[in-house]
Amino acid sequence: MIDMVFEWDPEKERENVRDHGVYFDTAAQAFYDYHRKERYDVDSSDDEDRWQTMGFVDDVLFVVYTERGDVIRIISARIAEPFERRIYYGDGEIHGWQRVNP
Repeated sequence: MIDMVFEWDPEKERENVRDHGVYFDTAAQAFYDYHRKERYDVDSSDDEDRWQTMGFVDDVLFVVYTERGDVIRIISARIAEPFERRIYYGDGEIHGWQRVNP
């Protein structure tokens, strides 16, 4: 398994668990999904580059993150919406989503 380093703001995680029911240590596991898809988050990348990824961890998770050097900083995570789930399970590029491991 690839060694990745994750970080997050503990207060932001508490808010995320309250709002979406997903802990960031669980969200980090989505990055190890071989079938993970991701795309650049154009709408939220004003101050820093942000990315969206979808990976399977007991369910399809939608995770927003940024990279700070070699560290992946998780910003938010939630269960994927039905249309996002269709993108995850679908083939090919859709709305900028690409498989990380084609």
